[in-house]
Amino acid sequence: MRLLIYGLAGLLLLLAGGIAVLAIKVIDAGPNEAGGIAGFGQPTVGGPFSLIDGDGKAITEAAFADSHTMIYFGYTFCPDVCPTELIAVAEAIDLLPSDIAAKVRPVFISIDPERDTPDVVKDYVSNFHPTMVGLTGTPEQVKAAAKAYRVYFAKGEVDPKAPDDYLMAHSSFIYVMDQQNRYLKHFSVGTSPEDIAKGLRELL
Repeated sequence: MRLLIYGLAGLLLLLAGGIAVLAIKVIDAGPNEAGGIAGFGQPTVGGPFSLIDGDGKAITEAAFADSHTMIYFGYTFCPDVCPTELIAVAEAIDLLPSDIAAKVRPVFISIDPERDTPDVVKDYVSNFHPTMVGLTGTPEQVKAAAKAYRVYFAKGEVDPKAPDDYLMAHSSFIYVMDQQNRYLKHFSVGTSPEDIAKGLRELL
């Protein structure tokens, strides 16, 4: 049964990713192969957000005004995609020259606030990179942030006998934002650390 649930969750994730890709392409006016801007106009990905950090403090996009950010939406109970993508982010940063790496802040935003409390998120991101920031919030805050970044997510079926054991379907992109929180580039699921690092070097 668990294998069936994971299989269905994987299918939902692929469908969600496809929907999100179409949304980004429509507003992006033609992204290049690495997900950057290749057309005209500014894509409407990203925007103001108000969330909670691992210490329980309110935080907004203004907290990252001194850095470019790599933002990934996921959840700490994710069995495969989220940790794989966060490992890729961490390894990509470590591949960068120190002067470029210092300009980049990886940010993980939970789409599962029911289970991902501030302390849970803080502990989770500490497993990936010392500079990674974990954010969560109320369901309303998380929904607003996800909407700003055109991130799809949905709670999977809940077993009444195990109400805390559920999966989340969600789109999976790594967004690169500038110091004014403007979209620069995105990396799709499965992009290698080497290609992420290369894309960042080209930007910074």
